[in-house]
Amino acid sequence: MLKFIIPAVIFFLIVLFWEKINEKIYQKFKVKINLVILTAALLFVIAVLILLYF
Repeated sequence: MLKFIIPAVIFFLIVLFWEKINEKIYQKFKVKINLVILTAALLFVIAVLILLYF
């Protein structure tokens, strides 16, 4: 049961403090974390499609 509660709490805290996390990362690295996540997701989908069809 603990293995379900801990990730749920972590996910909830990330969602709750998303703007603060995003702002801190932008100040430190000058890149929006939304762009990084979007790029990673797009690369993942492309890799899966390539593996499925070739």
